[in-house]
Amino acid sequence: MAKRTAGDLDAFLARGFSRIAGVDEVGRGPLAGPVVAAAVVLPPGFEAQGITDSKKLSARRREELARHILAHAEVGVAYVPAPVIDQLNIFHATLLAMRRAIAALPSAPEAVLVDGTHVPPELPMPGLAVVKGDSRVLAIAAASIVAKQARDTLMSHAEMLYPGYGFGPSAGYPTPLHKTALITRGLTPLHRLSFAPCRAVLDASKD
Repeated sequence: MAKRTAGDLDAFLARGFSRIAGVDEVGRGPLAGPVVAAAVVLPPGFEAQGITDSKKLSARRREELARHILAHAEVGVAYVPAPVIDQLNIFHATLLAMRRAIAALPSAPEAVLVDGTHVPPELPMPGLAVVKGDSRVLAIAAASIVAKQARDTLMSHAEMLYPGYGFGPSAGYPTPLHKTALITRGLTPLHRLSFAPCRAVLDASKD
């Protein structure tokens, strides 16, 4: 799989694509829940309204911007759950989520710009990976906001199904509360068994 970097961005854009999707993912690091990717094609003249990397936004502002993006842009979102992450590993599960998000767009883009260092394989259109793309490319920033909002909403619902792990506030990341709950409450169907803290709990339960 070819590795593409942001050094190629100007030349890529100079090729004159009219419909470019920005693609980003969220959820590589959590111990529980899916990895989520979004693909966004912004319309001409789209009003940015302060859109930037989702990590730089408050939860309230991110929710407002996600609604704005969903109302005015073409959006595809894809979820890859914990069992598939365990089967593929998180890197390949992330690429799968990105590929599915692109396929979920209402119509295929002419090209894609992906945050990071790798483009999903086997895409039917040209793609370029852009290092720090969520801070450099508006469509990628929009995708980061949509993906983050979608995953946070899902994990808030998970908090109601599996209370005590802090899934709502932590979104499944390995906070002290979450790691303590793993020991005291055990694993849930949302946990990634291939991740070390979860695997340790699973192995201990077999002793």
